[in-house]
Amino acid sequence: MASYRVTVIPGDGTGPEIMQAAQRVLEATGIGFEWVVQEAGQAVLEREGVILPERVIESIKDTKVCLKGPLTTPMLRGIRSANVTLRKNLDLYANIRPAHSYAGMRSRYSRVDLVIIRENTEDLYSGIEFQRGSPEMAELVQWLHERGYQNLTTDAAISMKYISFEASRRIAKFAFEYATANNRRKVTAVHKSNIMRFSDGLFLSTTADVAKDYPNIQFDDRIVDSMCMQLTQRPEQYDVLVLPNLYGDIISDLTAGIIGGLGVAPSANIGENYAVFEPVHGSAPRYTGQNKVNPMAMMFSGALMLRHLGEYQAAIQIERAISEIIAEGKFVTYDLKPHQDDRTAVGTSEVADAIIERMRAVRAGK
Repeated sequence: MASYRVTVIPGDGTGPEIMQAAQRVLEATGIGFEWVVQEAGQAVLEREGVILPERVIESIKDTKVCLKGPLTTPMLRGIRSANVTLRKNLDLYANIRPAHSYAGMRSRYSRVDLVIIRENTEDLYSGIEFQRGSPEMAELVQWLHERGYQNLTTDAAISMKYISFEASRRIAKFAFEYATANNRRKVTAVHKSNIMRFSDGLFLSTTADVAKDYPNIQFDDRIVDSMCMQLTQRPEQYDVLVLPNLYGDIISDLTAGIIGGLGVAPSANIGENYAVFEPVHGSAPRYTGQNKVNPMAMMFSGALMLRHLGEYQAAIQIERAISEIIAEGKFVTYDLKPHQDDRTAVGTSEVADAIIERMRAVRAGK
């Protein structure tokens, strides 16, 4: 049986609880893991003054693979998100967020099977910002005044949208390669090129050019606001969506809502050399230590990791067991019950117990 070294970042808030549950489920596949635990997040920030120590990045460079819990970024303290830092430093340029309907989930939709492919390194997340009242801001506004933008004042802040040809080409190619490898039928580029003609226009034209190399995959495009409306009306018409960073962030949460919530929404961050897998949801600090939160998104993220490692049967084993537990509705946390105050809801660790038992029963042929 194969064995893998994996960097583990337990995360903030409820992160350690859901991580432990996911690790137990992954180990129940029979695959061997050496978990290289690295601390990051709020507690490390308070102790060391940095939210993501360099040793964490070096560990991921060593193991090549990371399973990561949710991290909390303090608001309004000028601290850059640990997630953004990881993606930039490791060049994790592609974010994959599947959105799949599960029987037993409370949702208005039953036939959703979408994959969001989000460009992960640039756009408004590039960190090119100018603070109100700073000399740099005054200099930039003066430069813009000289070029005809007289309505701009220094009593403002500016964040720049940066879209490059190379990053657009790379994420488009990734989306079409993903569609080809996973027997997907269509790729849709999402943009706002009717307003941002140069930045979003570059993303759209580059993606359209890449599409020509994949004649067996349908290609179309949608303006982002229209895409939001259509996803709430007929999400089953869409397959793989490829988007710049900000739209991908927003649309992926929308599609998570369509399937019933963030509790079953996993993600993968993929680069040429490294990969980080994490749930989409946050750290839910008010539930810390209560054995209450849903660990399934973390488990599904672990299954994505197994697929990345080539362990497809083990991934399918986990995904099927979770799907069956959701459909039965007995051993699920409060968020998957018809009413959130349902006293039959189980805790984080009990969900892991039920999934592991189901996996064992399937292997035993019961």
